[in-house]
Amino acid sequence: MTPAAMDIDNSGKLELARSLQNKLDTSQLHIVDDRNRFDTLQSALAKDPGLVSEGVAGTTDPAIVAAEVASQIAFLRNLKFQYLEQKAKDQYVKTIVSDEAPNINAEDNELLRIENERKKEILSAAKARLAEKYGDVRTLAPLVEQDYAKSRSLTQEAAVLASKILDARLTLTRLRQAHPHPRLTIPAANAQLDAQVAEMQELDDELQSVNAQVDDVKERVKAGAREVERLRVERGDLEKTVKAGQDEIQDGRVVGLYDWYTASLALYRALVSLETSHFESENELHLSYTVTPTGTTERRQIFVKLLFLPNSRQLADAEAEGLAEDVGDVVGAHVQANDVPGLIAAVLARARADA
Repeated sequence: MTPAAMDIDNSGKLELARSLQNKLDTSQLHIVDDRNRFDTLQSALAKDPGLVSEGVAGTTDPAIVAAEVASQIAFLRNLKFQYLEQKAKDQYVKTIVSDEAPNINAEDNELLRIENERKKEILSAAKARLAEKYGDVRTLAPLVEQDYAKSRSLTQEAAVLASKILDARLTLTRLRQAHPHPRLTIPAANAQLDAQVAEMQELDDELQSVNAQVDDVKERVKAGAREVERLRVERGDLEKTVKAGQDEIQDGRVVGLYDWYTASLALYRALVSLETSHFESENELHLSYTVTPTGTTERRQIFVKLLFLPNSRQLADAEAEGLAEDVGDVVGAHVQANDVPGLIAAVLARARADA
C-alpha cells in the first residue's frame, strides 16, 4: 500500500471516529439522562430521606428504601387495624341503637367467610408478586450497575481513543512537515542497512589488516630495540678496548686509523650486503650475505664457504647456498683462477638475478 493510500485510509477512519464522537455528544441517550437523574435524586434523598414516603420517584440506597418501605408497611397495618376497629364499633353502635335488629344468619356469615378467603388469596398472591419483584430488583440491581459501569468505561475509553487519534494525527502531520518527500521507505531502509552492513564488514577487515600491520611493526620495533641494545653493549666493549689501547699505545694516530678502518669496513659491508664473516678454522672462511632479487621485495640469505690451502692464499674449494639454481660451473672457474672477489661478485649477481 502506497503512503497516499494509507493517508486516505487513516483520514477516513479519523472522520468516522469524529462523526461517532459528535453523535455521542449530540444524542440524548437515556443512560446519560438516567445517570443525571440518579445523581440528582441521590443527593436529594441523602439530604432528606422522608422524600421517599412523599412519593418522589427515583432510586436511592437499597438499605434506605427497605427501611422506608418497612415503616410504611407498619404504618398501613396500624391504620388498617384502627379502621377495622372503628368500623366494628360503628356497626355495633348502629346495631344497638337501631330499632330493627339486623338480619344476620349463617348464610351471611358463610358469604363473608368466602369473601375473606378470596381477599386473603388475592393478598397472598399480591404479596408473592411483591416478594418476586423485590427478588428481581435485588438480582438485577448489581447487573444494572455493572452494565452502567461498563457503559461509562466504554464512553470514557471512546473519548480517550478519540483524543489519542487526534494527537496521533497531529503528530503524523508534524512528522510529514519535518520530513518532506522523498521519505525513507522500508525497501530503501533495508537497502541502506545492507550497504551499511557491507561497509562495516569492509571496515572490520581493514581494521584486522591494520591490527596485523601494527603487530608486525611492534615485532620489528622489538627486534630493533634488541639490536640497539646489542649495539650499545658492543659499543661499550669497543670503547673499553679503545680506552685500553689508548693507554698502551703512545701514538695518537692509532685511534683515528682505527675509526677510519671501522667506518671503511662498515661501508664495505653495506655495499656488498655482507652480514657476517668469521673464520671457522685457520683455512676456512664463512661469509653471509643478504640480497634482494630483482622484481621482488623479499630479502634472501646467501651463504658462501671458502676453503684455502693451509698456510697459503690459494683457494682450494668454495660452496654457495641459498641460490635457486646451481652455480657449480661459476665456482669451479673462479677456484681454478684463484679469484675470490670475482667468485663473490658472480655469486651475488646470480642471486640478485634470480626471481
